[in-house]
Amino acid sequence: MRELSISIFHFSPALIVFLHVISAIIWVGGMIAIRFAVHYSMAKIEDPKIKLGRTLEYLIRFFKMVIPSIFILLITAIIMIFAYDFKNTSFHYVVVFKEVIWMTMAAIFAVIYSKRSKAQKAFDQDDFKTAKFYLAPIASWMIPVNIFLGIIALYIGITLRGL
Repeated sequence: MRELSISIFHFSPALIVFLHVISAIIWVGGMIAIRFAVHYSMAKIEDPKIKLGRTLEYLIRFFKMVIPSIFILLITAIIMIFAYDFKNTSFHYVVVFKEVIWMTMAAIFAVIYSKRSKAQKAFDQDDFKTAKFYLAPIASWMIPVNIFLGIIALYIGITLRGL
C-alpha cells in the first residue's frame, strides 16, 4: 500500500493535492453555503410542505456532490500520508489529529444522511412535524460543527503543506 501510494503521488503530486483540496472545498464550502445562504432563504418560506420539500431536495443534491468528495479526501489523504512519510516526523501527531477531524466530520455526515432519510420518509407520509424534527438538528448544530471542524482541518492542511 505504501509503495503504491508513493508511486501514485510521485506520478502527479499536484493532481493529488488538487483533488484533496477541491474535495475539501466542496464539502466545507458547500456546508457554509447551505448554512449561511440557503438556510436563511428557506426560512422565509412560510408553507411547511414547500419549505420541507425544498430542504430535502437541496440536501440530497448536496449529498450527491459531497459523498464522492469524502471518498476522494480519504484516498488522497492516505496517498499523501505515505508519500510525505509523516510517520517518521515530529508532525505525525498533527496529521493524525487532522485525520481524526475528517473522520469525525464523516461520522456527523453519516448521521445527517440518516436524519435526512428519516425526514424524507416522514415527509412522504405527510408527517411534517416528524420531518421537521429530524431536520432541525442538521441546521442547528450538525452542519455548524462540521463547518468549524472543516475550517480547522483546512488550516492544518495548509500548515502541513507549507512545511
